[in-house]
Amino acid sequence: MRPEKLEQILRQVAAGDRSVDEALRDLSRWPIEDLGFAQVDHHRHLRQGFPEVVYAAGKRAQETLRIAEALVAKGAPLLVTRADEAVLERLQARFPDGRVNPRGKTFVLGAPGGGGEGLVAIVSAGTSDLPVAEEASETARALGARVAVITDAGVAGLHRLVPHLETLQQANAIVAIAGMEGALPSVVAGLVSVPVIAVPTSVGYGASFGGLAALLGMLTSCGAGVSVVNIDNGFGGAYAAALINRAVVRAAEGRV
Repeated sequence: MRPEKLEQILRQVAAGDRSVDEALRDLSRWPIEDLGFAQVDHHRHLRQGFPEVVYAAGKRAQETLRIAEALVAKGAPLLVTRADEAVLERLQARFPDGRVNPRGKTFVLGAPGGGGEGLVAIVSAGTSDLPVAEEASETARALGARVAVITDAGVAGLHRLVPHLETLQQANAIVAIAGMEGALPSVVAGLVSVPVIAVPTSVGYGASFGGLAALLGMLTSCGAGVSVVNIDNGFGGAYAAALINRAVVRAAEGRV
């Protein structure tokens, strides 16, 4: 449930435009809705500022769809991650107004798709990192951030970062995504004065060990201000960056 919706119900009760029984009926099955196979948390939007995100991997398509329907029925924006082609097709058929990103394996409905506030920069090292970068960009946008995406700017050609320095330095938070040796976040952190969320990817040859080399490199970064999330976790990196961005924007505007 959106905070605005709850506020509307309370104001209507206070004004006498809605009875207590009607309000209780509207709030029934809230904050937790038991679907039998899942406990949908309708209270999360009020606690964290964004509803529960549906992680589709490992779920049956029908399970993902039912969770999505439960969230949308309460007026919540919807973000589904790690959805394969079949799940994306089911979601698009059920919610034709939603936004599908096949490369990022995401589905978004009722959340900002452009514009946004503040600035989160997402920079990826190589084109092979784009699936993780797409997941990150969709996540940050869904959480209301304005997003700038910089691609194919890895350390094999550092000059490719130069045209984007102004964007990086204007961002409130940066998500730096890289596989191989994972050096990009360290470089970016040396150029900016904001938090850098490092996302290692499973891109690389044999000795990269499915992203473990990049993960360890990022964890041992000499760059101050670098935090690290798990391998291929574009969602987690972008969520953290979007929360930082939101806090900066609210502070600048004098909001709590």
